[in-house]
Amino acid sequence: MKTLSAALLLLISGALTANTNAPPAAPETAKPATKDKEIVTGADQTKAYLSYLRGKRVAVLANPTTIIGKKHLVDSLKASGVNIVKVFGPEHGFRGNASNGAHVVDEKDPATGIPIISLYGRKRKPSAEDLADVDVFVFDIQDVGCRFYTYINVLREVMDACAENNKELMILDRPNPNGYLVDGPVLDMKFRSGIGQFPIPVAHGLTIAEFARMVNGEKWLPDGRQCKLRIIPVQNYRHELPYTLPVKPSPNLNTQQSIMLYPSTCLFEGTALNHGRGTQFPFTILGSPLLKDKYAFSYTPVSLPGMSETPLYMNQVCYGLDLRQYDVAKLRKSKQINIEWMIELYNAYPDKARFFDRTQSREIGNIDGLAGTSDFREQIVAGRSAAEIRKSWEPKLAAYKVMRKKYLLYP
Repeated sequence: MKTLSAALLLLISGALTANTNAPPAAPETAKPATKDKEIVTGADQTKAYLSYLRGKRVAVLANPTTIIGKKHLVDSLKASGVNIVKVFGPEHGFRGNASNGAHVVDEKDPATGIPIISLYGRKRKPSAEDLADVDVFVFDIQDVGCRFYTYINVLREVMDACAENNKELMILDRPNPNGYLVDGPVLDMKFRSGIGQFPIPVAHGLTIAEFARMVNGEKWLPDGRQCKLRIIPVQNYRHELPYTLPVKPSPNLNTQQSIMLYPSTCLFEGTALNHGRGTQFPFTILGSPLLKDKYAFSYTPVSLPGMSETPLYMNQVCYGLDLRQYDVAKLRKSKQINIEWMIELYNAYPDKARFFDRTQSREIGNIDGLAGTSDFREQIVAGRSAAEIRKSWEPKLAAYKVMRKKYLLYP
């Protein structure tokens, strides 16, 4: 068994800056975690970066998942004498009180008085003016490993801003709770949208830091720009290790079950079915009033401020699937997203011509954008089996898996 390479040991200590001129070489296999070794996030390794940040003007991209222990990273850094000159907030805002898709405005954080600049409102990318008084930009946000989860889009915009303005980006890495999963159709770039920006599968199997390495290595920044990276990796982590998030990553991913089902059930955001929005169980229940004669399970979506103000079929009884007790170990064992639920519910839906019609919903998303291809919708309508659909994802999925290996920090 190989041990940690000298380069990776330097990286863990915070002393290594990634090569910005070439794709990073694959590191040697890290020593696997053992039962007596807990996963330690990048943020929790304060000795690896606090001394580096002190004396510098620091900007932080943060949301409620940005924590050291149980305390917000921004509050902890400020208490430790780090000069935080501004905070940037992504979708849902810095403190996480904005609904999905809702624009977030600039403000001052009432707890610290630090200016907050929204990257989910009038702009999506820090400007040169925003970064003029910044020496180091810190990125610390929990991702869930899906192409349509927008934080990887934010990462790319921040990397590009840092590259343009010659600023270093420090990433405090966190585990991917769906890190075991690399699956789904690879995005056809003609379907590029706000919910799909990169030629990757639905579940990409990378942490945020690994994804940043891929953005640099595959030259996904405009004009071939490269971002200067300083990564604090997770200790004792392997991609296949189960990881329960200590804080919900966004308002509608409010349980571990929803996080594990999300790569499969978010696809229903491109259908005429409610997928739990307007309840306390988003992404774990699926239904429609039109399925009354097909399913016994029922629920009623309502307006939930901060989660979903105008859910599909608000105040109407929906009938369908209850996946709250589904054994997610089956997903881990198969290492596949579940598309049988989509096939089942399409077959059960009485108005098939409108199953993929989203015009009645105010929510963002269409099935071609979510899947990254029109083939998926066409295959469901044509009655293709799950095996036939999965076969069509190759060879692009296999090629992505090979490319992904170049950027891994963890086995």
